[in-house]
Amino acid sequence: MAFQSAVFLYIIIIFSSIIHEFAHGWAALSLGDQTAQREGRLTLNPLAHIDPFGTVVLPLFLMFTSGIFIGYAKPVPFNPLNLKKPMRDTALVGIAGPSSNLLIAAILGLVVRFFGNYVFLSEIAPFLSFVVVINIYLALFNLIPVPPLDGSKVLLGFFPKQFGKIYAYMEGLGFFSIFIALLLAMFILPNLAPLIFKLIVGKSFFLL
Repeated sequence: MAFQSAVFLYIIIIFSSIIHEFAHGWAALSLGDQTAQREGRLTLNPLAHIDPFGTVVLPLFLMFTSGIFIGYAKPVPFNPLNLKKPMRDTALVGIAGPSSNLLIAAILGLVVRFFGNYVFLSEIAPFLSFVVVINIYLALFNLIPVPPLDGSKVLLGFFPKQFGKIYAYMEGLGFFSIFIALLLAMFILPNLAPLIFKLIVGKSFFLL
């Protein structure tokens, strides 16, 4: 991966992840929990969300050695006991993060769709489209129903009886559950993400 491309990818993913985490905190606050606000995490300041290993060391090492990106920001804390309806609201807090990424993708994608051919945007349309792609992938990956990803909290919140035992088992797998999520992502996301991109932008990413 070219140095400039790697740096651009890193910056987009980090800032998109920060918005993702901010959305979790904002949703929790709206539903009655002030934990993120009290701990100074209800902010878009990158320094509040950076994990030294997961946000800096791991992703940069992998990007410049293998060309892949694996990393994470510090999860925004929240206390389900402070929520008005703990099970349901935990699911809403969980879905807020991926929803923020889909919102970014939708806004920028529609800009490209309707204004991308105008002179003042034609030069940056490919870059905006790349941001759209990244945010679609972030949203879809986090919606995979494997702990500790957001999708597992969504299912547990809305279907506790049906998903509870599965959640407990997979949570017991620890870090191995992330490998399961990565395997699922490898098979599902490359087929689903381009469809969502085309739905928003109106054309394939590779035809821009």
